[in-house]
Amino acid sequence: MAKILCVSNQKGGVGKTTTNVIAMALKRLQRRVLCVDFDPQGDLSFSLRADNRVEMQNSIYHALKGELLTVQTIQHTPLCDVIPSNMLLSGIELEFTGKGREFLLRNCLRPVLNLYDNILIDSPPALGILTINAFTATDYVLMPVKPDIYSLQGLVQLNGTLQEVRKKSNPEVQAAGILITHFAEREKSSKAIYETSQDVANCLGIPLLNTTIRRGNSALTNSQIHRKDVFAYAPRDKVVADYRSLVDELIKRGVL
Repeated sequence: MAKILCVSNQKGGVGKTTTNVIAMALKRLQRRVLCVDFDPQGDLSFSLRADNRVEMQNSIYHALKGELLTVQTIQHTPLCDVIPSNMLLSGIELEFTGKGREFLLRNCLRPVLNLYDNILIDSPPALGILTINAFTATDYVLMPVKPDIYSLQGLVQLNGTLQEVRKKSNPEVQAAGILITHFAEREKSSKAIYETSQDVANCLGIPLLNTTIRRGNSALTNSQIHRKDVFAYAPRDKVVADYRSLVDELIKRGVL
C-alpha cells in the first residue's frame, strides 16, 4: 500500500513543485513511485516529460470525471510514472459542486495504491477545492516555505485548511513538516527567520524539518528546463545534496 505525500503551499515561488524531485531520489532507492500533478499549471508534468497537452484527453481531470480509469492516465516517462495535469483541471471547481466532491482524488487513487510504494501529489498554490482534495487523499502534507515573514504567515492559513480537512474528510492526515527553502546560511535574516520558524512550528504543532534547502539551485532549474534527473545531472551540487538529505530525513520520520 503506497504512502502518499502532498507538497503544498498557497504561496508561489517557494519551491513547491521543485520539491517533487524527491521522486527521483526514491526511484534510486528502488521504490515504485507515482507523481500526481494536481496543479492546473502542469509544471510538474512538463518537468517529468509527461505529455499534458489538452488534446491528449488522458490527464488527472479525465480520471476525476470518470471518463478514464486512473491506470489509463498514468504515463511511464524515463524519469517517473506520472499522472499529468493541464488547464482543464481548473474547471473542477465549477463542474463539481455536489456533496462529496472533496473525495474525488482519494477515490481516483484508490485503485492504484497497491501498484506503488510512494505517491507524491503536487497541489496548486491556492486553498480551494483542489487543495482540499489533495489533503483528503494524502497521508502527509509537506510545507515548503521561503525564509521570509510572508511565507510564515501563510503557514497559518495552510494549517487552518489542514485542520478543517482533518475534521471533515481525512482525520488521519498529518503534517510531514515545514521545509525551509532558498536558505542562505550566512545571512543574518535567514537565521532569524529560521528561529522564528521554530516558534511558529511549535505554536502550530508542526515539526520544523532539520533539513534546509540552500539558495542557488541553478542545477535544479537547468535540470527541469532540460527535463533531466537532477541526481544524475548534477550529483555534486549542494542543493541536490540537500534534497538527498530531505529524503533521508523523511524516511527516518516514517513519511516516505
